[in-house]
Amino acid sequence: MTGDEAKNLPLADLHRKAGARFGAFAGWSMPLTYPAGVMQEHLHTREHAGVFDISHMKLIELSGPDTGALLDRACPLTSAALPLRQSKYSLLLNEQAGILDDVIVTRLADTRFMMVANAGNAVADEAHLRMLANGLDVVIDPLDRVFLAIQGPEAEAALGRIGNETAGLTFMHGIEPRNGWFLTRSGYTGEDGFEISLSETDARVLLDELFSNDRVMWVGLAARDSLRLEAGLCLHGSDITPDTNPVDAGLMWAVPKSVRSEGRFVGAAALRDFAARGAVEKRVGLKPEGRQPVRAGSSLFDADGNSVGRVTSGGFGPSAGHPVAMGYVAAEFAAVATRLYADVRGTKLPVDVHSLPFTPHRYRKG
Repeated sequence: MTGDEAKNLPLADLHRKAGARFGAFAGWSMPLTYPAGVMQEHLHTREHAGVFDISHMKLIELSGPDTGALLDRACPLTSAALPLRQSKYSLLLNEQAGILDDVIVTRLADTRFMMVANAGNAVADEAHLRMLANGLDVVIDPLDRVFLAIQGPEAEAALGRIGNETAGLTFMHGIEPRNGWFLTRSGYTGEDGFEISLSETDARVLLDELFSNDRVMWVGLAARDSLRLEAGLCLHGSDITPDTNPVDAGLMWAVPKSVRSEGRFVGAAALRDFAARGAVEKRVGLKPEGRQPVRAGSSLFDADGNSVGRVTSGGFGPSAGHPVAMGYVAAEFAAVATRLYADVRGTKLPVDVHSLPFTPHRYRKG
């Protein structure tokens, strides 16, 4: 395989058999849609249960006596304060407090954690962690597993029907229910659901059992994007990048207050400066007027034609029933209902600043 060729998912044959249409994403050949189409896949996930192959993402197991010290250096968190089984959304920052990646960290034992990294950043994330681990007693082990997301209000029932009981697990908690399995109650759709990593052999058995239930269907990357956008969730590389800081991105909720003032993580000084300054621009939801979607890359203007921001994600929200978008605007234009104008192929389309999320989250928190 040349460096320009997209990598294939371990279960690519199953997606082809299911009639998937493939496209390139983050160096991988990914199923974008299935015969049901984006709209139906999206709505089925909101109403029943959708299965997403997210094996392009990377699980990195971190273990050893100094694992906590590595995590506290790499991320703005206090690993010792993370209870067993707890998952936490966190960030890998550079020295300028730019967001290298957003990750999920789960504590599996006193000195063992699992990190989930985004596909396009996985190689760089691993190298970054190894650099920070220099001199520390830590084992960094990228896992070679299939990774599946089962999302929707019937996800728990679908897993329980085939002998995988998850009722005792609440949102942002993770366990290892079987040897070689890692399961968290989490996801990127705004719905209740689970992410499961397991061997290819086990994954094929699990999927065969899951799809014996007609309430469960494959869902592609296109619907995953519309689901996460309705849920107001960031996509790294679009809504957050190494040029974005957590203050402007509205992600300071992910940084514990004690860590903001006392943490010694990479980028700590810069992040404290950004926090003291306050947001110069803010990440906001955007609701275009009418039915015309506004896409990423569109510039935003005020009523006088002054450039005030940009769209970073956009499309149609099947559950919201209207176009949805996300972007950054100068702080003084970030109030909900502020009228702005997006440049769509030379036409100024009215858009209003909208609260996030566009559809309520339905996580199982207790």
